[in-house]
Amino acid sequence: MNRRVVVTGVGLVTPIGTGKDAFWEALISGKSGVQRVDDLIDLSDIDVKIGSVVRDFDPLEHMDKRRARRIDRTTQFALVASKLALRDAGLSPSELPLERTAAIAGTGIGGMQTMEENFAVLAEHGPHRVSPFFVPRLMPNANAGEIAIEYGMRGPNFGVVSACASSAHAIGIASELIRSGLCDVAVAGGSEAALVRIAYAGFTKIGALSKRNDDPQRASRPFDRDRDGFIMGEGGGFIILEEREQATKRGAHIYAELVGFGMSADAEHITAPAEDGAGAVQAMEMAMERADVSPSAIDYINAHGTSTVLNDRTETIAIKRVFGDAARKVKISSTKSQTGHLLGAAGAVESIATLLSMEHGMIPATLNYENPDPECDLDYTPRKVEKQIQLAMSNSFGFGGQNASLLFRRDE
Repeated sequence: MNRRVVVTGVGLVTPIGTGKDAFWEALISGKSGVQRVDDLIDLSDIDVKIGSVVRDFDPLEHMDKRRARRIDRTTQFALVASKLALRDAGLSPSELPLERTAAIAGTGIGGMQTMEENFAVLAEHGPHRVSPFFVPRLMPNANAGEIAIEYGMRGPNFGVVSACASSAHAIGIASELIRSGLCDVAVAGGSEAALVRIAYAGFTKIGALSKRNDDPQRASRPFDRDRDGFIMGEGGGFIILEEREQATKRGAHIYAELVGFGMSADAEHITAPAEDGAGAVQAMEMAMERADVSPSAIDYINAHGTSTVLNDRTETIAIKRVFGDAARKVKISSTKSQTGHLLGAAGAVESIATLLSMEHGMIPATLNYENPDPECDLDYTPRKVEKQIQLAMSNSFGFGGQNASLLFRRDE
C-alpha cells in the first residue's frame, strides 16, 4: 500500500504570532521575535540575555485552570497548536475517525520548566514537596498523550525525541503511517518550552548561543559572516495530515502533498554536524528519491539555518553536493532569523512557513544577511521574493547527528 498524503490544516504558537494569519503577516513583514528575556529568567550570571519568547501566551484563554496546572508549558503549546490545526482543517472531533487518527508529537527536551522547578523544590524542601504531576508533566511523550486525551484519538500515539529534528521526524513518520494504511489522519508536529536558567547555562557553556545582547533583533543572522550562535526560542507547530482521497471527498482545502521524506544519522559527533554534510546529503537525497524528483525541480529550501558557524557552513556544503549546478539557482531562506531556534518545534514551524510560502507565492527573507561569508555563497534571499512554488523542501538537523528533510508539492 502506498497512499498519497496531504496537508489540510496548520496551527502555530510562536514568538512572532499565534495562528497562521498572525504568523504569516509577521513573517512576511520581517518581524523579529528575538528580545531581551532577562526580565523573565534569572540570567544575571550567564553571558547570554536574549531569546525568542511567546510573551502573549495565556493558557487560561485555551483551557481551564486545573488542566493548565497539570501540564507543562510545552504541552500547553502542543494542545493549542493542534487545536488550531484541527480547526484550520475543518475537522471537529465528531468528524474524526478516532480509531484511525494518530497523534505524533516531537520535542527536543520535554517538560524543562517542570524539571527545573521540581529540582529546586527537592533541593530546598525535600522529596515530599515534589509535585505529584512531576513525572507526567516532564515526560516527552506527554504532548502526544494529552492531544489524544483531548479528542479521544485512539490511533498510533507516541513522542519523537531527536533534538532539533524532532518535529520534522514526527511529521515524516506520521506521513509514513498514513501511506502504509496504519491510520487515515494524523496530528503531527512538535513543541518546546526550554527557556529556563539551566538550559541557558548548558547551551552557553558549549558556546552555541549568540551573545549579541545589545542588539537582539540582529542577533539571529543565518549564513552571515558575523553570525555567532543561535537564539533559543519556544513555541509549537502542528499540521493535519490526511490520506488524499479522503481529504478530497470531504472538500478539504489542501495546502500541499507531502511527497518526500528523508532521515539519516551523521554517526560522527554528538553536537557538531559532519564536516562534509554527509548525513544532510543522505536525508535530502532520500526525500527527492522517494518523491521521484530532480534537484533542478525544487523551487525553495527552508533551511535549517541556525546562525551557528558550523551548521550554516555544513548545510551549504550539503546543498551544493546534492543540487550541483542547481544549488546556485534554488531560493533558500532561514526563518530562524525571525523566530529564533525553537529546538524540537523548529521543524514543524518551519514546515508551516514553507507551506504558507507555497500558499501565498512569497518567500520570506533571511533577516540580517548583510555580510556574505565566502563559505556560504548561495542565494539566501536577503529580501522577500514573490515566487510561485511547486516543490519546496524543509530541512531540520539536530544534536546527535539527527537529520530530516521534508518535501512538499502543490497538489494537482
